[in-house]
Parts: sequence; C-alpha cells; structure tokens
Amino acid sequence: MTQELYQKAIKFAGEKHSKQKVPGTNANYLLHISNVAMEVLFGYNFDPSFDIDFAIQTAILHDTIEDTDTSVEEIKQIFGEPIAKAVQALTKNEELPSKEEKMMDSLIRINKLQKEVGIVKIADRITNLQTPPEHWTKNKIIKYCEEAKLISSHLKNKNEYLNKRLQSKIEEYEQMIKTL
Repeated sequence: MTQELYQKAIKFAGEKHSKQKVPGTNANYLLHISNVAMEVLFGYNFDPSFDIDFAIQTAILHDTIEDTDTSVEEIKQIFGEPIAKAVQALTKNEELPSKEEKMMDSLIRINKLQKEVGIVKIADRITNLQTPPEHWTKNKIIKYCEEAKLISSHLKNKNEYLNKRLQSKIEEYEQMIKTL
C-alpha cells in the first residue's frame, strides 16, 4: 500500500467530515474512519488476496457521499471511477422508502462490485458494533444486530478473518442485548 494514497484519502475525508462526530460521543468522525481502515488492514494481514490500495481508499471515503456534501463526480475526479462506484455502492439510496430496502439495495450493489467493497462494508459494521449510543431504544439495538446478520450473510466469503470477526461481534452484541 502506498502511503500517499492513504494520506490523500484521509486528508480529503478529514476535511469533508471535519464537523462530524461519532454518534453518541464527542469524538471526531475520523475515529470511525480510521477504525474501518484498521479492520481492512487486519483483514489484509490475514489474507492478502485483495487490492489493499483500493480497499483502504474505499474504507476511508466510504461515508463521504452519505454524510457530507461530497458528490460521486467529485470522488470520481479525485480518486477515479472505481473508487467512486465503490463509495456510491456503500451509500444508502435515500429515495427508497424503508431502512430495510435501503440496506438490501446497497448489499446488492456491493455484491456487483469487487470483493474489496464488501470487505469495507464488513469492516464498517464491525466498527459500528460497539456499545450503542445511550439514546438508542432496545428495539433499535435489536434491529441493528439483525441488520448486521443480514450483512454477514450477504457478504460471506469476502474475507475469512473479517467474516469471523463480524460473527464474533454479532455474538457479543447479542449477549449485550440480553442484559438490557
């Protein structure tokens, strides 16, 4: 992996997400982005059968369209069409009526692209399966866990290490739900 690609992507994402916080915390959103990139790096460490440059850039940029004023065209101009398509696939289509339909649509689009895009989605959900924000209801927490299971089932065989890690995080989350 070239450090220049990482630095270019993290600078772009840092500027785009500069005012965003990790939900339920006072931490800058770059914490989430760096954790997703770290998960991808660990996945590569255990199975280097994917394009780490492509995966890391996608990981760093994965929320820029969904959470900022960034357009697909802007990412395409700066990072190229494959990265733009990957980030777009990881972005929920807000025109769809339900959260479930948005997730299924995204998973279908992800599975039409390179496996690195699925690897980023798995890494993203691993990172998000932390202690939920205090304002979440038990029902929302349960639905989030069910959504993680859906992601796991639709993106299996992308990376054995990350698939096992996601399954472990789901199991931890289920144990936490039992205590609520």
